[in-house]
Amino acid sequence: MARIEGVDLPRDKRVEIALTYIYGIGLKTSQNILAAANVSPDTRVRDLSEAEVQRIREQVSTLTTEGDLRREVQLNIKRLMEINCYRGMRHRRNLPVHGQRTRTNARTRRGEKKTVPGRGRRRGATKK
Repeated sequence: MARIEGVDLPRDKRVEIALTYIYGIGLKTSQNILAAANVSPDTRVRDLSEAEVQRIREQVSTLTTEGDLRREVQLNIKRLMEINCYRGMRHRRNLPVHGQRTRTNARTRRGEKKTVPGRGRRRGATKK
């Protein structure tokens, strides 16, 4: 089993896909790494030689991944919250940050529905 940046890559997947299990590496970055390391993207992780794994490790080590990247992202969010910008306020209130509507939807971010009395259709009003 290949272990890169503290992540065990799944043995039965193609290297191209397995590298995306590392936080901060997507498909395009994975393809670039394999091209620079001169490794075929179609190779399965279990079929990699130790030399190939070492070349991939060297390429990945040049990028910001895993813990360092997570820390950097958290610090960026914290900075936004401290300077009280709009995005920071949305993070603080646990609401969507990128302009999505919140009257309906946004359930992932806002959590389960909390019914508020007085919302919705009036009791005495007639339907048209």
